[in-house]
Amino acid sequence: MKELKHLNKYFSKYKTHLIIGGIITVAARIFLLYTPRYVKRIFVAIERYDEAKITSDVFKTELTQAIIWIIGAALIAGVLTFFMRQTIINVSRYIEFDLKNEIYEQYQKLSLNFYKNNRTGDLMNRITEDVGRVRMYAGPAIMYSINTVALFVVALIYMFKAAPTLAMYTILPLPILSVIIYKLSREIHNRSTIVQEYLSKLSTFTQESFSGISVIKAYGIEGQTSSNFNSLALESKEKQVNLAKVQAWFFPMMILLIGTSNLLVIYFGGMQYINGEIESIGTIAEFIIYVNMLTWPVATVGWVTSIVQQAEASQKRINQFLKLEPEIKNTVETATEITGDITFTNVSFTYDDTNIQALKGVSFNVKQGETLAILGKTGSGKSTILDLIGRLYDIDSGAIAINDTNIEKHNLYTLRDNIGYVPQDAFLFSDSIKNNIKFGKEDATDEDVIEAAKNAQVHKNIKKFSNGYDTVLGERGITLSGGQKQRVSIARAIIKSPKILLFDDCLSAVDTETEEKILKNLNKISKGKTSIIVSHRVSSAKNATKIIVLDDGKIVQEGTHESLINQDGYYKDLYLKQISEGSSK
Repeated sequence: MKELKHLNKYFSKYKTHLIIGGIITVAARIFLLYTPRYVKRIFVAIERYDEAKITSDVFKTELTQAIIWIIGAALIAGVLTFFMRQTIINVSRYIEFDLKNEIYEQYQKLSLNFYKNNRTGDLMNRITEDVGRVRMYAGPAIMYSINTVALFVVALIYMFKAAPTLAMYTILPLPILSVIIYKLSREIHNRSTIVQEYLSKLSTFTQESFSGISVIKAYGIEGQTSSNFNSLALESKEKQVNLAKVQAWFFPMMILLIGTSNLLVIYFGGMQYINGEIESIGTIAEFIIYVNMLTWPVATVGWVTSIVQQAEASQKRINQFLKLEPEIKNTVETATEITGDITFTNVSFTYDDTNIQALKGVSFNVKQGETLAILGKTGSGKSTILDLIGRLYDIDSGAIAINDTNIEKHNLYTLRDNIGYVPQDAFLFSDSIKNNIKFGKEDATDEDVIEAAKNAQVHKNIKKFSNGYDTVLGERGITLSGGQKQRVSIARAIIKSPKILLFDDCLSAVDTETEEKILKNLNKISKGKTSIIVSHRVSSAKNATKIIVLDDGKIVQEGTHESLINQDGYYKDLYLKQISEGSSK
């Protein structure tokens, strides 16, 4: 139960609802237990009438009063039970809402390394399936537990008050029940953990398959993928069946033990009645009703125990992520000024997941209003520089300064709010084109959206769609071509008019003519802003204030376009190669 202690703060938050629900539950059980008492009175009245101790009129009066009490008590118990469910079950929904928000907020705080080491399907399963199982504990399990305890306490008081010895015989099977529940619960906990792990594997597999469906179809491996899914599903089914086999013991055992209690009531109650130890056969009828009223609560003990064990297994998986400390922390609460001056001083960085050193002693400076172009071979560390400016990672050694202040001493959210970033792999959301562009500035007007699209040279393409800017994109923007996705991403970055613009090879999928137009527009709108362009094309870099060339994480060339084409090296070779390719087309 220690994993479920995390929920105590939510129980405290909604304690008023739970207390009211508990009081209603106890009241409902008290009224429900009027039935066996008045059934006993009916039997007593029958016996007295049979023995001519009361008249027919008195018998009818007592019978009518007993029936009215039984019906009235049942109606009141029913109404109270309705409010009990409304009160306690609603709390479980509130807790589910709060817990999902807590998990989602934690997911957003965690660094990129976390997402590199964990699969999307598993993350989704923890915020859906696992939270769902925890909700069952926070609602139904608690409600039935209160219900069972209240019913047992009240029923046992009535039973011992009516016939102490018979009550002792009736509850004899309960210790046996406790031992069985304890042993089965431990096994259910172990098997529930395994089941949840396999659910995560299934979620991950299906999520990746759906995301990569175009690749699966292109390679014609639908059959192999289905076979792999079938194998994983069969393993998951086997684990589910193993869990169900253990859970299946609960209800038969409950019925057996309740049946045993009924037999004990009939046998020992009958013997006591014969010996004159109990005054009426109605007492036996009353006890049989008590035992059968306890049948469902006793049966739910097993069900509730199963829920608690599954919830603990799920909460343990949730806590594993909630307890993680974000690697990137905001150390400054107040907003900090960002103008655009960027300085790298002997910066080195190694990726934790691959242990690859991406940067080795990199130093450069970009002033506000300047444009820096970064070129180099694949894997030379170009994109890493952009990630470090956005503080998506923290460096190993050296220093990064924004406005002559160490980047770690800037408010993290102010820093990122002043950056417009266009990633190499343009990611668009399954929403309208307009909202994808407004993602960079939620309060942007339609005119702002159109202006940004025009500057990104994608306005004419959007207008050709039947719904224009209201066209809803498929997952990851699959509705658009590669070049259109890149240009919508550029529009999303420039609409917010940030102090720093980062472009990570974001023109690779557009033709040279469109590239030239976009670069011309970017030069116009980036006046007074700091721009860093990562590219494999000299055409994207030639107008930059400064150009650096990376190789194996080190700066091997630095200068302007004119100076670099006049010195031997990577930049000149790339320039001559691209000039040659352009002239041959």
